[in-house]
Amino acid sequence: MHMHNVISLQDVSFRFPDDELPVFKNVDFNIRAGERVVITGPSGCGKSSLLYLLNRLYPENCDGIVTGQIELFGKAAADYEPGEINHRIATVFQDPDSQFCMQTVEEELAFTLENVKVPASEISGRIQEVLRETGLEDFRDSVIQTLSGGQKQRVATACAWVLEPEVLLLDEPLTHLDPVTAREFVKWLRDLHDTGNLTVIAIDHQVALWGDFFDREWQMTASKQVEASVARKPVQSDQILLSAEKLAVEPIVSPVTFSLKKGEIAVLAGPNGSGKSTLLKALCGLKSTGGTVQPKRIGYVPQSPEFLFLTKSVREELSFGGGQSVEDMLERLYLTVVSESNPFAISHGQKRRTAIGAMLCDGRPVIVMDEPTAGQDKAALRELENLIVSRANEGITFLIVTHDMNFADRVADSLLLLHEGSLSGPFNPRAVWQDQQLLEQHRLCPPYGGDVHDQPHESFG
Repeated sequence: MHMHNVISLQDVSFRFPDDELPVFKNVDFNIRAGERVVITGPSGCGKSSLLYLLNRLYPENCDGIVTGQIELFGKAAADYEPGEINHRIATVFQDPDSQFCMQTVEEELAFTLENVKVPASEISGRIQEVLRETGLEDFRDSVIQTLSGGQKQRVATACAWVLEPEVLLLDEPLTHLDPVTAREFVKWLRDLHDTGNLTVIAIDHQVALWGDFFDREWQMTASKQVEASVARKPVQSDQILLSAEKLAVEPIVSPVTFSLKKGEIAVLAGPNGSGKSTLLKALCGLKSTGGTVQPKRIGYVPQSPEFLFLTKSVREELSFGGGQSVEDMLERLYLTVVSESNPFAISHGQKRRTAIGAMLCDGRPVIVMDEPTAGQDKAALRELENLIVSRANEGITFLIVTHDMNFADRVADSLLLLHEGSLSGPFNPRAVWQDQQLLEQHRLCPPYGGDVHDQPHESFG
């Protein structure tokens, strides 16, 4: 039964010291014990910053300025010692790599327990228990950096759960999960919630993926106006613009051969850990154990966009290498407001759009993207789709890794499927949606229509 507040914010505003305007202001936000609440809102509106106030990462670790009253478990947040709250309020960050310190899964879990002074005699048993609870028994000795993005997300969640928290904070936890794994994650989280009085607070743009999991939704600001969709023209040319011949990264990706036409938009899909990101890196010459690729000049937007950044501002990133139509790109990707900001200091959704914008401004004939829709609000996602379609209509070829089959259904001319390192296709996307065997083999769900962001909500901020 939901009774007392475990988290209470009254008239809270937050500002970074170098900024004139607050990230958010005058927030009133109360969470009762056992509640399941999702926080939504446009990319860059301060959702992650709000979460970091709740786990005490902010304001001390960023010298941020907070006004208003924050209480955690009935005690003023400022009265907690550094790290004191973290065994009661555990966090899974949007970028799981940012929270790993050790080499293997077992070492990371042990390190987490040691930090909260769990007796050494209890650590092995607790690790075994949490690996079983999270379905990660087979990954106990795995090197974390060899895992896929989705697998890393599951490990990060296990590291939070091993603390036996009262409150679990999740920042875009489904972003890198294939559709079936995402459903399994939500079911698993529901089971955890039902075993005790766990409170769950999640940030997510794709609320529909959670079904009826959440008790309520809070939206931080009014959404941007969503532009009408750009009409997709049929692929006009038979000219092959991207070809891969017996390309391999053994033992992850078996030799694959495929080609894409000028102006084609292809989506690469498949289960977590099937080798999708590895294949993109091989296409760009970053990994390979054999095969050939043409052309050599391919634009690459990685899953972690920070790896691309070379300059001190978003505008410079888009301009780097002689970028074209920079001002238009900044406006269309909702980056004008952060154009002079350091690209490492903006939100994850804005970082991803900055990396995409840099490649689109660079004039490359082929662009490959790894999870470009992650962390994007409804307006930014629709504008991203419009940009991709517009450039494809002009003759640029795209290969896009995504788990978002609604996005794939709206933009893709063809679908390539990867399973245990073996590639099949190209397929007509509509034919795949009706092929239950293909869907099950690649852990996919057909698009469910409508927009994943269209949900009833409360608002604040």
